[in-house]
Amino acid sequence: MEIIFLGTNGWYDTGTANTLCVLIKTREYDIVLDAGNGFSKLNKYVDGAKPVYLFLSHFHLDHIAGLHTLLKFDLEKGLKICGGAGARRVLASLLRRPFTVPLKDLRYKAEVLELPSQAGKIPFKFSCLPLVHSGPVLGYRFEIDGRTIAFCTDTGYCENSVKLAGKADLLLSECSFLRGNGHPGWSHMNPRTAAALAREAGAGKLALLHFDPAAYPELSDRKKAAALARKTFKNTFAARDGMRIKL
Repeated sequence: MEIIFLGTNGWYDTGTANTLCVLIKTREYDIVLDAGNGFSKLNKYVDGAKPVYLFLSHFHLDHIAGLHTLLKFDLEKGLKICGGAGARRVLASLLRRPFTVPLKDLRYKAEVLELPSQAGKIPFKFSCLPLVHSGPVLGYRFEIDGRTIAFCTDTGYCENSVKLAGKADLLLSECSFLRGNGHPGWSHMNPRTAAALAREAGAGKLALLHFDPAAYPELSDRKKAAALARKTFKNTFAARDGMRIKL
């Protein structure tokens, strides 16, 4: 299994990184987490020979803006876009003219699945739980190819984040802030809270991502965040665009 970080910023793109997108390459499937502008790089690593499953945490623009590049891909085995309740309605309002090409006009089959009601249509083991943010957001847990990966972004610390990350080989955790947890009703994590989550959950590795570019303008700022997190959870690293790891 290989994890490829296509976008690691939150909020907006900078010269340092694109907005959030992570690719998990497994034996039978290509699994994509969120579709920020890093999503546009997908064709560098995915040739369409395997089914592609895209899991959206929520519908803030920094997590779906890359969907306007769907037209550039040739996904012969098709695309399933998986999101929370109402995903079909929300995406239909965005993926249409005059904004972009509708899903029905792509040269490959693309389908939207709403979770958890259509979870049975996904052919590998996964789970999703609501997290804590300004609006509905889903965290995910994938158990595939003998590995477990948890994905928790745009959230503060909560019980469901611990459940999703429990004994995961890799926790992909947001790290928007340098300190604090954000404004009331707009929860995010910082290096210490992400590390505390990984430690409590008994995760194997922690990858920090979804960095607020105003707080982390340079890669050196991310390295400092990882160093701070390692004081609480030793096996921590800061993700960057283009990073590839084997799991």
